[in-house]
Amino acid sequence: MKPVLTTLCLLTLSNVFMTFAWYGHLKNMAHKPWIVAALVSWGIALFEYLLQVPANRIGHQVLTVGQLKITQEVVTLAVFVPFSLFYLKEKLTWDYLWAGLCLLGAVFFLFRGRLMG
Repeated sequence: MKPVLTTLCLLTLSNVFMTFAWYGHLKNMAHKPWIVAALVSWGIALFEYLLQVPANRIGHQVLTVGQLKITQEVVTLAVFVPFSLFYLKEKLTWDYLWAGLCLLGAVFFLFRGRLMG
């Protein structure tokens, strides 16, 4: 598999874990002490790191650190929006679209050398 595709797959999977680690407790553990939620989240985050670290090492073979970071941010929004809508039952607002458009601008500027030759 190509390094960029491998990186995208690993970053997506790691982001699913991290999104649950950061926000899943809001639904599942709202009545538990924060320390319990923090420890459970920390345990979930371990799996995120087991995917994220190789993703960045593989991705850094063909991408700059800036390109890796903005790719991570795009993946984060792509994972967070469905999580927020379907799991946490949050309302979809136009702000998600505007945030996505801002990220597309960031993608353009960090990848324009590759996109435009």
